[in-house]
Amino acid sequence: MYLKDLRLFHFKNFDEKNFTFSEKINCFTGNNGVGKTNAMDAVYYLSLTKSYLNHSDINNIRFGEEFFSLQGTFTDEARQDNILLIVQSGQKKILKRNNKPYDRLSDHIGKYPCVMISPYDQNLIAEGSEFRRKFIDGMISQINSNYLHHLIRYQKALAQRNILLKMFLTQHSFDPVSLEMYDRELIRNGKKIFDFRREFIKNYLPKFHKHYALISQGAERVDIQYVSDLNEADFLQILKNSLEKDRLAAYTTKGIHKDDLIFTLSDYPIKKFGSQGQQKSFLIALKLAQMQIIKEHSQKNPILLMDDIFDKLDELRVAQLVKLVHQEDFGQIFLSDTHGERTRNIVKQISNDYSIFDLP
Repeated sequence: MYLKDLRLFHFKNFDEKNFTFSEKINCFTGNNGVGKTNAMDAVYYLSLTKSYLNHSDINNIRFGEEFFSLQGTFTDEARQDNILLIVQSGQKKILKRNNKPYDRLSDHIGKYPCVMISPYDQNLIAEGSEFRRKFIDGMISQINSNYLHHLIRYQKALAQRNILLKMFLTQHSFDPVSLEMYDRELIRNGKKIFDFRREFIKNYLPKFHKHYALISQGAERVDIQYVSDLNEADFLQILKNSLEKDRLAAYTTKGIHKDDLIFTLSDYPIKKFGSQGQQKSFLIALKLAQMQIIKEHSQKNPILLMDDIFDKLDELRVAQLVKLVHQEDFGQIFLSDTHGERTRNIVKQISNDYSIFDLP
């Protein structure tokens, strides 16, 4: 499966732009600010119904316009699918596959798997647990639609429970029967999410270790630890024990929405003790392991987007990385770089099938 073509209309800095892609390697080149990252993000959008960079769909509309649209053709040996995504200010997001609207956007997730490597990935190491939860949720959602449905139901119940707790605090009241209804929904879906995450990490770790060793060419020990309240006790008991704290805080203080991934290097937090090079290798290994596990579960070759990859690695390591993913046949590759000649020299040594788009 690969993206054959793409049309951008009023998307970010683009007024209107059409691309026809190579099945193998595609490169966006040009100076900073010309839209290389935006073009990459458009591919991600069509695959996963959302931006990699901006959580607000409205903020991706070109300044002065009312809407944006993205249209592209995903193709393989068996079929071609035309995907159309439209975001209009004040309207519900529209996603169509072969002119047929989706009933639920979540039904699209996993059909055209995609992985992005970006300078913004540093947030996975530097920032709080929310970034790492979104990372693991995104990985599992692309290979298991049941997980995504449980996650959506859990988040809805969590939001309603928090509203109820806030109302209790402001009105100096308490209704345990109403709270119990949301507790049951949290427990039902939370246990499923916990089991999915725990099993996923167990299968994911060997692939991550392998790719880190290939990239770093070193002997450092790296690891990922899945931390969850549910590792310590039953979810029902957790909610009972934290009830008084929840009432005082006016939100749910315990649960799988507080889960985290601890990244370590030789048993120490990589955030504090890893060099810049070690952290970059760690992040890229995370994404390559993600690609491998998606491919194994879905029997589809994910699209790999490598935005501003020279920000992470020197020229030799970039060449090694592109060669690695090309040889392992992960699927279609997209690169962005400010130096067109540098990119051309690398990709032409790896494949004769490539396209370079020099953005003005």
